[in-house]
Amino acid sequence: MRTQEWPAMADGHGSPAPSVWSTQFRQTFRGLEGKPVFGMLIAADNKRSDEREERLTQATASIPSAILWFLLATLAITVIALGICIPRRNNRGQLITLVVITALLTTTLCIIRDVDRPFGGIINVKPTAIADAEHQGTRDFTANHPAAELPCDDNGNRRTT
Repeated sequence: MRTQEWPAMADGHGSPAPSVWSTQFRQTFRGLEGKPVFGMLIAADNKRSDEREERLTQATASIPSAILWFLLATLAITVIALGICIPRRNNRGQLITLVVITALLTTTLCIIRDVDRPFGGIINVKPTAIADAEHQGTRDFTANHPAAELPCDDNGNRRTT
């Protein structure tokens, strides 16, 4: 999740790797069907799946690119029109005002675009909680199985034996 899907979400997409892992995980559950732990595992897997869907929804830009381009064109036309209206002499105050308004409106558009894409850009949601869960899982696995090797590599791919 941290090494494959998180970078893909920066581009507004998901990675197929967690789905492959989830399928293998559910196949493992089939062997536990009818046992008391089965319901708990299914509930936890459903919650994990719902949270992944929520992340993927958040990664998808909700403001269409056409609207951002329209806003950018509107900003450019407005700045050019105001620039044309500024007197040729004694215009220091008007020029400063135009520069400040242009900077504010440009910054506003950049912030809107960045907030609409939370997994990439300046405002970037880091996979801190997922990295913590990965660290705890690795620690628990190595504590309980000191001679065993982790079932996946550093990129989250299943090791082949």
